[in-house]
Amino acid sequence: MHARFPDFRLGKVLATSFTATLTERRGNAVERIPTPQRLVDWLAVNGLAVESCTTAQHELARELRESIHAALTAAALHEPLPASAVQVINDCSIQGRAAAVLTPESTRQWRLGSASCVEDALSVIAADSISILAGERDGKLALCASPTCRAAFFDTSQSRTRKWCDMNTCGNRQKKARFNANKRKNPGSAK
Repeated sequence: MHARFPDFRLGKVLATSFTATLTERRGNAVERIPTPQRLVDWLAVNGLAVESCTTAQHELARELRESIHAALTAAALHEPLPASAVQVINDCSIQGRAAAVLTPESTRQWRLGSASCVEDALSVIAADSISILAGERDGKLALCASPTCRAAFFDTSQSRTRKWCDMNTCGNRQKKARFNANKRKNPGSAK
């Protein structure tokens, strides 16, 4: 029987989607890639398919994830980037072999070689985080307004005023909490 894992939170930005494999960091943390095979699954869903993953590669991926999260959080708060996080991101970026290819729809897609390994996929994720941290992308780094989440996300909305990493989870949860609090304050107004 297969274990049931939490669904992936998929977004349009690879690096922040990767950091979202650990959610509710300040609450009851939810690990979405708890096993090497689950990392393989996440990579495949994100166009970075690899055949297998060792325990050491899984640990490297989680170290990269936490380094990206630390760097994105610092950047969103306009604080200096942690040197150790920058080192992990840079090391992962230069370890892999991947090529950017142009799709018929005029978008960039990453292609890994036929004998690709986890390090190749991680190099793409690290490079994506570098492009965000270096300010090469149109958007704004922000932190989720949910006190239990505080995920770093890349806001590409027109106004750049997004508050939640994901409206369907954190945003709805906070709106529901406010609604219930108002309902308790004014019990007669809900009729």
